[in-house]
Amino acid sequence: MDVSTIPAPRSGMIRAGRFFFKYRDFLFPLVFLPLALGTTPHKFLDDPQSDVPLQILGVLLVVAGQGLRALVIGLDYIVRGGKNKQIYANKLVQGGIFAHSRNPLYLGNLLIITGLVVIHNGKWMYLIALPFYCFVYMAIVAAEESYLAAQFGGEYAEYRRRVPRFLVRPSGLWTTIRSMRFDWMRLARKEYGTMFSTGTAVFALMAWELICADGWERSIDSIRLLILLWTPCILAYVTVRVLKKRGALGTG
Repeated sequence: MDVSTIPAPRSGMIRAGRFFFKYRDFLFPLVFLPLALGTTPHKFLDDPQSDVPLQILGVLLVVAGQGLRALVIGLDYIVRGGKNKQIYANKLVQGGIFAHSRNPLYLGNLLIITGLVVIHNGKWMYLIALPFYCFVYMAIVAAEESYLAAQFGGEYAEYRRRVPRFLVRPSGLWTTIRSMRFDWMRLARKEYGTMFSTGTAVFALMAWELICADGWERSIDSIRLLILLWTPCILAYVTVRVLKKRGALGTG
């Protein structure tokens, strides 16, 4: 096993990764929300028409990130979400999208965050939020790699050699997708909360930009339209949550 490329277990990056992994559910919104709602979003070139393509780009990045997460979870879910808020894996998952990228869920998260930053388009989001989340995920990945190297030894070293760290290797991807059964039930019960919060963030940022640029009274009709478009997200969230509580979506 080549350990030369694996960070030392006591390195600062790994300690930071373990910290972020443990407190990410609290820290992530604590950083994002004050920056998003406490700073001023900007229309691209201060022009509503020029801003439309940027908004579309942001939404496409969010959709791409959420789509990647959905594909990962639906094909071969990885039990690497931690145990007692500590990094944990009961097996080294190498199937599904994990045969093409070692960290596709984190890549999906970064695409979502980048999309939200683009939608907001405020300078502090670019200068603070985006670098912060990139550092956080690099640290978490370093901590996970240290754990997986110790847990799975040569098997993980070979996996590292074959599969890119973040980027998705396109070779054979379509064959992988076609060869596996997509588990819609698992996707619904595992991802409905993330999908709802992501969709809510998109609509909230768009509404906030309208309010900051045009004021509440001039934006009210557009905000009503955004609320109307957001309503299916609420209905879907409530429906899936009720079905999950009743056990109608399976377990695991």
